[in-house]
Amino acid sequence: MKFTKEMVDDYADKLLIGLTEEENKMVLDEFEIIDKNIDLINEIPNIKEVEPMSHCLDDFEYELREDVAEESVPIEELLQNCDDYNEREVQVPKVVG
Repeated sequence: MKFTKEMVDDYADKLLIGLTEEENKMVLDEFEIIDKNIDLINEIPNIKEVEPMSHCLDDFEYELREDVAEESVPIEELLQNCDDYNEREVQVPKVVG
């Protein structure tokens, strides 16, 4: 299935982003490149028999360190770095209107 100008416009409208004619063409050109790359991948012999990797380092071996409880820094000492706090809560500026 090829993406069409109408499909790209429809998806852009659903995402409430709206695209100019130039942006629509850019998206279609990008999809064309993606389609060509997928076609190249599909030409690899026996690609359908290759099992997908669950992680890029499937053979990576690791050892977890022993979990040792350590003494924490007193909260009063940590709050010395804050400009504004109320009891144990740090006051921060509102960033969303």
